[in-house]
Amino acid sequence: MKRLLLIAFVLLSSVPAYAEWVKVATGDNGNVTTYADPDTIRRKGDLVKMWSLVDSKTIRTVAGTSHLSYKMEEEYDCAKERSRTLTLDEFSGNMGNGNVVWQSPNEQKWAPLASDSLGISLWKFACGKK
Repeated sequence: MKRLLLIAFVLLSSVPAYAEWVKVATGDNGNVTTYADPDTIRRKGDLVKMWSLVDSKTIRTVAGTSHLSYKMEEEYDCAKERSRTLTLDEFSGNMGNGNVVWQSPNEQKWAPLASDSLGISLWKFACGKK
């Protein structure tokens, strides 16, 4: 019996840790909330990689595919105020749950960030700008 309890304890304590999403911004009249996972921030000089999550209260349809949330890994250039998407997965459910309904085929090119965009909010968070 003790052996069974010990095995159960080891198995339960080895469950992977899940992202702790930190709210970064809201948009679209409060219908969209953007989160970042600070545990995924990786710096290399002026470049920073970070995972984020965009969650919607209503179904979004882009290019014929409907989703409620998407997770993306972005790379930010803290010196040049630009970013690029490395990975993007759209989900049928909220907060990255449900089925993956679309995945980006490849990483995107660098693009400048608009001063009033969601991207600039994530750039500020990743780069530690206020």
